Amino acid sequence: MLKKLYEWTLAKAAHPHAERWLSGISFMESSFFPIPPDVVLAPMCLSRPEKALRYAFICTVASVLGALLGYAIGYFLFEALGQPILEFYGAMDKFDTFRAEFIKYGWIIVLLAGFTPLPFKVITIAAGSVAMPLHILIFAAIIARSARFFLVAVLLKYFGPPMKKWIDENFALATTLGGVLFVGGFAAVKFLF
Repeated sequence: MLKKLYEWTLAKAAHPHAERWLSGISFMESSFFPIPPDVVLAPMCLSRPEKALRYAFICTVASVLGALLGYAIGYFLFEALGQPILEFYGAMDKFDTFRAEFIKYGWIIVLLAGFTPLPFKVITIAAGSVAMPLHILIFAAIIARSARFFLVAVLLKYFGPPMKKWIDENFALATTLGGVLFVGGFAAVKFLF
């Protein structure tokens, strides 16, 4: 089923209303949808490199708005919708332990999850379930999601098909390393100053 959903999502990159699909998929992925918007973003950037930054912007805005829906699910509908979504992603078993860490380090977790392949919807639902201050979620989501989507767009705009192949083969590694460097930079600045 997931493979068919992936193929369906990928096909939207060539749709006449691809920008709308990119926006919708980015929105849904931040709250419940399992396929990341990169599946649509990458082919769109390759086919129209002059619009790559526009596509990254659309992805970012829609993803942050979708994070608000994820937050609302966690805040208002955790038992009815949040728990089933977390169970689908296999995150409910360790959620109580995660919740305690989330209360303590929530903004860092949002930054990492927004940039890496971690399911962002799990994080946005968790943020709502612990009533994380909304402005912190929004700020961290803007930074993380724009960093992720603009990085993909810029790399594909300037380096094209060879970069897409490398990203496809090493996506988890590349985004995880980028996330570690990103957070490490904040830690270094805090330590040095």
